[in-house]
Amino acid sequence: MLVQYIPVFLVIAVAIVFAVATVFSSEIFGPKRPTQAKLSTYESGMKPVGTTHERMSVKYYLVAMFFIIFDLEVIFIYPWAVQFKKLYIENGISVFVSMVIFLVVLELGYLYAYKKGGFKWD
Repeated sequence: MLVQYIPVFLVIAVAIVFAVATVFSSEIFGPKRPTQAKLSTYESGMKPVGTTHERMSVKYYLVAMFFIIFDLEVIFIYPWAVQFKKLYIENGISVFVSMVIFLVVLELGYLYAYKKGGFKWD
């Protein structure tokens, strides 16, 4: 029984050996002349200003949330609306109820963004 899995284990072993060899070969054969410019935070040649651990505004993340919510709505609602009549005939009211639950969950995301002030672009 275990003999059938030997090719699978062999492929996994080869993948692990290849990954480890690739990482170590870049360490061995890579350039080793560090300079102050190469070790700096930015490679553009400009001096870094401030810290790299600055806090981001909540609005930055809310824009991403708006994008995800809008994409989910479009991806799921448009095909559902196109096929609604066929789905309703085959499955009954459960198709409508499931989409209403989906929309309520998404609208809770919009409500959260509204409460956090995501729609105010001052």
